[in-house]
Amino acid sequence: MSRIAVVSFRLGGTDGVSIEAAKWVWALRVLGHEVRTVAGSGVADRLLPGLAIAAQVAPRADELDDALDDADLVIVENLASLPLNVGAREVLYRVLEGRRALFHHHDLPWQREHLAHLAGPRDAPGWRHVTINELSRRELAERGITATTIYNSFDCSPPPGRRAETRRALGLDDQRLIALPTRAIPRKNVAGALRLSRELGAVLWIMGPPEDGYDDEFEELLERPAVAVRRLLPDGVTMSDAYAAADLVVMSSTWEGFGNPVLESVTHRRPLALNPYPVAREIAAFGLRFFGLDDVDAIGRFLDDPDARLYEANLDVARRHFNLADLPERLRLVTAGSLDVDGD
Repeated sequence: MSRIAVVSFRLGGTDGVSIEAAKWVWALRVLGHEVRTVAGSGVADRLLPGLAIAAQVAPRADELDDALDDADLVIVENLASLPLNVGAREVLYRVLEGRRALFHHHDLPWQREHLAHLAGPRDAPGWRHVTINELSRRELAERGITATTIYNSFDCSPPPGRRAETRRALGLDDQRLIALPTRAIPRKNVAGALRLSRELGAVLWIMGPPEDGYDDEFEELLERPAVAVRRLLPDGVTMSDAYAAADLVVMSSTWEGFGNPVLESVTHRRPLALNPYPVAREIAAFGLRFFGLDDVDAIGRFLDDPDARLYEANLDVARRHFNLADLPERLRLVTAGSLDVDGD
């Protein structure tokens, strides 16, 4: 058994990094490792506010070193990948010098226009790198960093949701409901989801709040179209409930490092209307079948007469390539060299 520390800007939330980090923690514990978490905000075994995205002052090197203490391996979840807190990243690099570390890259600065001028991740002896898609792996390789791709993983037998109860909580009768299970920020292309909802005569459910200074523009968008909108998750409603209540899932984003709702629509047996951002095309290439955001007539026909064969075919692909049950073995292979273990 090894001691592993997982460190990030924030943990325990509903953002993609937190969700995937929690899956890694679970898988590492399945392998028998002792895991502790360190973050700037959210829920973690040790909170260091200087690591948070919006922190004004970076953590001291000695306090970060103390938090990581006797860890045999430090797993860095996006804190060094996306430079949202450059000061914290620099302190982390200093603390990790000479230590074994695995960097789990969800996003990279050149993939975001407003961060493209900032330096990307570093490499050093004893450090390893994992990306969540092949696009990022290739881009790191072009910059001299070797990485392994481990795609995000999903429970392919999620608990059933409460469709009728959730729709009642949303004040719906027999209206079509389109779920946008993301935050409302510019790259999520809320306007595209609103347009599809209007063309299908459906209610749009935007599950996440506006962030990144998008509040005013978001409110203006909601004032323009003749589309009924529901916002956020009612108390007591789970994501399984949300997918059960929806007739269609929409991923209208122009960019995602992965885009978990793409596979969640598959595991919850729901059709997906997808704007083909680069990584979405990579995911779909495994054999998944989705509707385009502009395939309004085809979507309408499917909603009138759903074909269960589409759900089963997509779920078979998910089980083979994106299955959470396979994550422990994937992590055993990628961490074995860093931990100098034989898998026992």
